[in-house]
Amino acid sequence: MSPEKARQLLDTADLVVAAPAVSEAVARLAHEISAQLADAFPLVLCVMRGSVVFAGQLLLQLRFPLEVDYLEVTRYGSATQGGEIAWKVTPGTGVAGRVVMVLDDILDEGKTLAAIRDKVLAAGASRVYSVVLAEKDTGKPKPVSADFVGFHVPDRYVFGFGMDVYGVWRNLPGIYALK
Repeated sequence: MSPEKARQLLDTADLVVAAPAVSEAVARLAHEISAQLADAFPLVLCVMRGSVVFAGQLLLQLRFPLEVDYLEVTRYGSATQGGEIAWKVTPGTGVAGRVVMVLDDILDEGKTLAAIRDKVLAAGASRVYSVVLAEKDTGKPKPVSADFVGFHVPDRYVFGFGMDVYGVWRNLPGIYALK
């Protein structure tokens, strides 16, 4: 994608969640997570690449001991429609007997988060918590629900704050939706 096309995408997009509201949601999530997991010494698994900005902001606000690792799994690649789940990287840190907290950018249809939860539990995690920056209001049942949700977004393709559109605009401080 050319820089011009990327700029045109942003210029025609709708702002869904302004940057200050995103920051407030991250701070609220940090407070809620701390209240529940401060004594759990969790292993935090960041779902790459979408959670990179969210995780970077959230982890700085968690004032309790934890370990961090990552995994990479996707249903989108650089498309705007979800496909088959593709596992690219599995966690290098063992999850057996651990409380695991999965950080992801968005809970859309729930298929990816459900697959991650199932894989981590099958590997022996004692408990899995899921944290998503955004949950899309699809109006359809989902195979999993997140334990912690930053905010809800409409049933549109959204990007910004780690979420991309055609591989670009993860670096936006707010959340936008395609027309």
